[in-house]
Amino acid sequence: MRDDESRPAWGVTSKATALHGDALVWDNHTCLPLRPDAAFLPQLERFREAGVDAVTVNVMFDGIMSWHDGVKVLTFFRDWLVQRPELYVLVKTAEDITDAKASGRLAVLFDIEGMAALDGQLSLLRTYYDLGVRWMLIAYNRNNRAGGGCLDADTGLTPFGREVLGRAAELGMLICCSHTGERTCMEVFEYSSNPVILSHSNPKAMLDHPRNVSDEVMKACAATGGVVGTCGFGMFLRNGDTSAENLVRHIDYAVNLVGPDHVGLGLDFVFDEEELKTFLGKGGILGEEHPVPDMFAPEDMPALTEALLGMGYPETTIRGILGENWLRVARGVWKGNELLGV
Repeated sequence: MRDDESRPAWGVTSKATALHGDALVWDNHTCLPLRPDAAFLPQLERFREAGVDAVTVNVMFDGIMSWHDGVKVLTFFRDWLVQRPELYVLVKTAEDITDAKASGRLAVLFDIEGMAALDGQLSLLRTYYDLGVRWMLIAYNRNNRAGGGCLDADTGLTPFGREVLGRAAELGMLICCSHTGERTCMEVFEYSSNPVILSHSNPKAMLDHPRNVSDEVMKACAATGGVVGTCGFGMFLRNGDTSAENLVRHIDYAVNLVGPDHVGLGLDFVFDEEELKTFLGKGGILGEEHPVPDMFAPEDMPALTEALLGMGYPETTIRGILGENWLRVARGVWKGNELLGV
């Protein structure tokens, strides 16, 4: 077979094409334009065309937007999706994700980066869950009422933070410790009765950056039954290299440290670069001004599958990394609700 014939659909080998198309592929963190009037069909279609089956969409984060502006974004996104049931499945349960793949639709769920979104009111946690939010960060870079951020003097998990963890366990809301300070992370892992995730965090051993996480944090996350999601944001990758080949080096480090059942993908691709420039300029991402970094794009997902095959991983391991590890955690934590019924 000629080389061009062996790379049929996504510019990757036939073996990678078959595996990528059959596997459950889940990017557990991406950022659409954070506006309640954003026409984001083209952005979501980029995931579908790249063979992605499920995507978790950020709807708000601490420090840049108020929680009530975030609610406007969340409800707009939700309404937009439920009006297009032929294309999208608004995720309520883990089974919705497998059903969406079987029907050729894209499964979409939401995340919130930081507990400032609760405004000190525990009952908002249920409201967000009912609207489709399936995980929340403890802190987004800076300290808040729940705990410490990775760019602040981390004072640890607060009494309110412990209340949030207890209520989240009752509801089925996953807790995430990306962007969170190390002391708070370790206290969350110890206190939580459910698996805790690091949705989009890279190994600090690969690049010493305050947004990346130590070996101790990664191992403690895995010990809860959680998953560490590899991030494709260039400034958190060694040499700023966002190629699939470099990304799998970070994945491989995590696999060797915590085992293949505890590694996934949370690529953190930001679609609106102008909006990102504004956030970077305000210091909302890293606490200081930075140029817009390179990012691993949705279109590169098939190449990532091929690069994982190139590492010599068995297909079962690759399927876990691409999405089944997230699915396992979701099945163990999420609970259904009535308000999401449409």
